[in-house]
Amino acid sequence: MALLNFLGAIQQVTGSCYLIETFDKKNILLECGMQQGGDSHENDNDNNDNGKSNGSAFAFNPEHIDAVVISHAHIDHSGMLPRLVSEGFRGPIFATEATCELMELMLLDSAHIQEKDAEWENRWRARRGKKAIKPLYVSQDAERVLKQRKPVSYEKRVEVVPGVHVTFADAGHIIGAAIVKLEFAEPNDSVRTLVFSGDLGSTCSPLMKTPAILKHADVLLLESTYGDRDHRCNEETLDELVAILEQADKDGGNVMIPAFSVGRTQDILFHLGRFYQEGRLPQHTVYLDSPMAIRANDIYFRHREDFDEENRAMLKKHNIHNVSDWLPILKLTPTPEESMAINNVKSGAIIVAGSGMCNGGRIVHHFKHNLWREDCHLIFTGFQARGTTGRAIVDGVKSVRVFREDIMVGAQVHTLGGFSAHAGQSQLIEWASHFENRPELHLIHGELDKMLILQSEFKKRLNWDANIPELGDRIAL
Repeated sequence: MALLNFLGAIQQVTGSCYLIETFDKKNILLECGMQQGGDSHENDNDNNDNGKSNGSAFAFNPEHIDAVVISHAHIDHSGMLPRLVSEGFRGPIFATEATCELMELMLLDSAHIQEKDAEWENRWRARRGKKAIKPLYVSQDAERVLKQRKPVSYEKRVEVVPGVHVTFADAGHIIGAAIVKLEFAEPNDSVRTLVFSGDLGSTCSPLMKTPAILKHADVLLLESTYGDRDHRCNEETLDELVAILEQADKDGGNVMIPAFSVGRTQDILFHLGRFYQEGRLPQHTVYLDSPMAIRANDIYFRHREDFDEENRAMLKKHNIHNVSDWLPILKLTPTPEESMAINNVKSGAIIVAGSGMCNGGRIVHHFKHNLWREDCHLIFTGFQARGTTGRAIVDGVKSVRVFREDIMVGAQVHTLGGFSAHAGQSQLIEWASHFENRPELHLIHGELDKMLILQSEFKKRLNWDANIPELGDRIAL
């Protein structure tokens, strides 16, 4: 009998992690995600560790993990892999081909951030006589992860450990994102099936396909990021975005769009390119101020055969081979010097920069020069986790702390939920309804209030009881 342990993204959105113990004593880690928001990045021995931070000890011995399965490359699903390896994990890491490519980009970047954050923090600590901290992990750890990757094509069934097979299906969330099906051979020759939805894409992602439909599982883990609502239809959201851009042009300021470098940025650039082609983009320059997003664009276009069929055909028809072909006013700013030069641009620019939740990255540098200005606009196009700077702004805070300085929120703030790369409530229920045998259902990867609403809707619409696990819960598969 296999056992499933709920260790992360339980009644919250980030830090996805589940440990599976097989009947013959093999251990599989499904996801190894980083916490985002709040004090999630603390690894300071001075603080009061609540057991949930990235600096806390793993709930298992990394040396005893035999294999890892990753649904997609976003840091809240893969970001703790370098630490796992640094503490002794030596097994294979299974993911789709595009996810393996993106992990190289994202984990090396994450390691660099860990190193730089620790360096800056230790300078501040040295001046105050406090002891230094160590980075969560370093670039060498991330490089070791890359040697353990095992890329797997969609719909190819491969053995993870003896008696356990994995199959990836397209989740439609970002390039390479997968629904994970794990099949466990039992001693009595029966097979038990666990399906993990990963992050299911929405109809609002122009480049991604609709999530694949699966029909059988014994246990289903379903994400519930937007379990409380449906997203607005795409055209309405795009019209709203155009209206904001037109108002920003009249106001004479800049537009800031914090965006996740992988997924959301590519969607935003696609839409801005469409506006440009239609003559509906009033701004004179779009800056992509994210080295990671710039490199992710190349990975996206290398895997464009996985794009939505209609938009893939449209790009092919117009002979589009890269983002700049589609959006000629796009200016890439990979170097720090090019990024800082944007500070001299006072109007007419759209600045797309990471990080998506504003807890770091280049977007916070642009806050220093634009957030306090009433003629500027700030557009959120993705989920903002509790404890992040982005969530505080969305919730109406009057000022935010940027580089130990309080910056007034003077810019006009807009939240466009229709751009979400996560399925909304009705899409989640509709996707799950295709399982013919009503598997045991567990809601994960969502805030509790949203989970409770989705739980109620499953009962109301399908008479299906959905469980909401607690952190540390353990069930038999």
